[in-house]
Amino acid sequence: MTKIIFDSGISLDGFFAGDHRSPHNPMGGVSGLIHSWMFNQKAFWEYLGYEGGKEDGQDGRLIRETIDRTGSFIMGKRMFEEGEVSWPNDLYKADVYVLTHEKRDPWVQDGTTTFYFINDGIDSALEKAKQSAKGKDVRVQGGANTIQQFLNAGLVDEFFIHITPVFLGSGIRLFDGINKDLYDLTIAEVIPSELTTHLKYKLTRKY
Repeated sequence: MTKIIFDSGISLDGFFAGDHRSPHNPMGGVSGLIHSWMFNQKAFWEYLGYEGGKEDGQDGRLIRETIDRTGSFIMGKRMFEEGEVSWPNDLYKADVYVLTHEKRDPWVQDGTTTFYFINDGIDSALEKAKQSAKGKDVRVQGGANTIQQFLNAGLVDEFFIHITPVFLGSGIRLFDGINKDLYDLTIAEVIPSELTTHLKYKLTRKY
């Protein structure tokens, strides 16, 4: 059965991204700090189609499991604009639904990635993403505001967060503005690692 998930790295003080984000400064320049655990894994570079990474351990297993279960993606316009200028061709290897007010034809890449630009909200994007996922999960990729929208709409079934032992001090927090009364949360898994701590939560709506 299709689940709605997200899988995000954050700093120890809860930030998803830094300040002054732009296409020339993706994630506010903090990706190397928050995602160092991921860049260290061979599984990450295999997914991109490159050789790289020093390790192939438990962190790599989690990367592969998340890739294997994901059938489609949803993201916000800001995240798309930051990545469009630098992402390799066919990065996502699935359909990606971009929430935006911009009217634009689908961007069909070589391979199996197509970006669709959705102008009528998260419910429309989710319906289309579920159809594309064909029984696999729909992953809300980001940014933080898009994840918050799905959480506050009561649509998220489970999520992984990867907490990196670094303080950013400022930036964009992942869980700002969340309706604290909407879900019961259960810790499903805790996996310690050298560069991060993986936490898996399952969510059940209260109403």
